Amino acid sequence: MNSPDERLAIEKFLKKYHVLTLCSVGEGDLWCANCFYVPEPGEMSLLLMTELRTRHGTLMAQHPHVSGTIAGQPKSVALIRGIQYAGRVSQLSGEAERAGRDRYCTRFPVAGKMPAPLWRLTLDEVKMTDNTLGFGKKLYWQRDTPT
Repeated sequence: MNSPDERLAIEKFLKKYHVLTLCSVGEGDLWCANCFYVPEPGEMSLLLMTELRTRHGTLMAQHPHVSGTIAGQPKSVALIRGIQYAGRVSQLSGEAERAGRDRYCTRFPVAGKMPAPLWRLTLDEVKMTDNTLGFGKKLYWQRDTPT
């Protein structure tokens, strides 16, 4: 069962950062890439832009299941906070793409000059380590039913 407090802490963390590591796989190939992201409020999903011609874009188009991490780089172990996630990506189109692109370009204005596709990363499972709550403290969230 998901705790509303843990979900809130995870959502707060997602708002604080803006770069994720995305790991994609397919047909004997795997690849990780760093991408800028914008959270979608209340959805446990993230928006990102990347070209289909990139290695990770090609793999995501073939196999939408991805995983990755989001973390800062604190100097002290006591301040380590980070997320591991698993989810699914989909390329947006129509009104969802227009609304998402507006949100993304508000956060990253330079992206307005890029014609790259916009993707939604729907988070299905999140494990957050937050040493500021105690060494090794873990928070968990999992989507009840995949969308």
